[in-house]
Amino acid sequence: MLDQISPAIKRLILTLSGFLIAFVFGYLNHLNLAANASIVLSIAILMIYLWVTDAIPMPVVAILPLVLFPLLKISSLDETAKSFANPVIFLFFGGFMLGLAIEKWELHRRIALNIIKMTGTKGDRIVLGFILATGLLSMWLSNTATTMMMYPIALSVIAVVSQNKQEKANYSYFNLTIMLAIAYAANIGGIATIIGTPPNVAYIGYFQSKYNIEVDFMHWMLIGTPIAVLLLIALYFVMVKWLYPSNILSVPSSEELMNQHVSDLGPMTNPEKRVLAIFLLTAGLWIFRSLINSSQSVFKLDDTIIAVFSAILLFIIPSGYKQNTKGDTALLVWSDTSRMAWGILLLFGGGICLADALEKVGLIQILGAWLSQSSSNIFILVLLITVLSIFISEVMSNVAQVIVFAPVVSSMADSMGINPLLFGIPMTLAASCAGMLPMGTPPNAIVFASNHIKMVDMIKVGFVMNLIAIALISLVVWYIVPMVF
Repeated sequence: MLDQISPAIKRLILTLSGFLIAFVFGYLNHLNLAANASIVLSIAILMIYLWVTDAIPMPVVAILPLVLFPLLKISSLDETAKSFANPVIFLFFGGFMLGLAIEKWELHRRIALNIIKMTGTKGDRIVLGFILATGLLSMWLSNTATTMMMYPIALSVIAVVSQNKQEKANYSYFNLTIMLAIAYAANIGGIATIIGTPPNVAYIGYFQSKYNIEVDFMHWMLIGTPIAVLLLIALYFVMVKWLYPSNILSVPSSEELMNQHVSDLGPMTNPEKRVLAIFLLTAGLWIFRSLINSSQSVFKLDDTIIAVFSAILLFIIPSGYKQNTKGDTALLVWSDTSRMAWGILLLFGGGICLADALEKVGLIQILGAWLSQSSSNIFILVLLITVLSIFISEVMSNVAQVIVFAPVVSSMADSMGINPLLFGIPMTLAASCAGMLPMGTPPNAIVFASNHIKMVDMIKVGFVMNLIAIALISLVVWYIVPMVF
């Protein structure tokens, strides 16, 4: 029936249905929650429903808490709005600016063409190259920073590959898989090392403070790296060989076209060199941030400061390009930001806001209490913790999730007299593997802004990868943690 009505009426019906479902759920309160907790859970159901059905634009859904939370007395407007100024949003901002500069001066095209030249022009090999490169980088950089660097390069590869049409090739599948490859490989690569993603740092910080036991870098890698490698391999086969084969072949004409494109680029221009210098400076500061901070006490860097600093430089440093009527300008001018995905900043802010509210009303703690009573079998508990962690992370900030759940799983382990790492590590690793929704992790949100990914496709690939991650994390932790720790 919905197929026979106009899209506008269909969206209106879906939106009203979402509000009705949320109202009925909150009114009936089958879970016997406190009033505030029931309201927050109803709002969460409404937002997730609207995100999944795409009834209204996702950034608009994300700002619903700015209206609903103050009206329903969940939190004040000032307190609610703070989530939309979270430091990670400014990390996004800085990274997007860097991506705009790379795109504006076509540095991404030069990098992309050379990547294709090395990997070959077969669609499968290009995607595999992006999976390996992104996963390796994300072991040492934050997954968000890695995605920011690979995103404009992938867009350029998509543009270049699409120029050489092949009759049986599915270019929409190629575009989809290369974008998902960046997000998922960045998430997966980050679990391999302690510094790879913020949840790892958050959990290890909590564990070492509570138990006064050090977890060193190599011991973590003995657990995280095998899981990451297996998940990256699984990602390639799930996307490229099973769900979305692109059938883009490597043919001589394609190779010749790529070589001609590389030749046509000529030497690097001044703007390209300057953007590349800022890009390398940013990457270098992200990589060596901990070393810089530990070697002096004058200032302290973090990923957000580095990203915003780089964005500011782009508006200050002259491009050195004078072949236009306006003469030399900065590498970026404000009008360039009209092409930026501002909606993603709102989307992530809304996710943080919702997560904070879920924690504030005690819903996360209720879940932890239920979990501890659900089974006395330790392996079943490891499996349940992994399942809950990965699916909760779809709608909650993974860092906030780890901060909230670390005490819960640790107290569970202490009460059962077992190694707390047996519960804490799977909880932490699973929090970084969410792949079904754009708000699950920052990399998911970034690539979703490309418009090459439909929500249904992200849910499909993400669900399959979630199941694989649950199995791998549970089994590897169960067998290896007792040997390593």
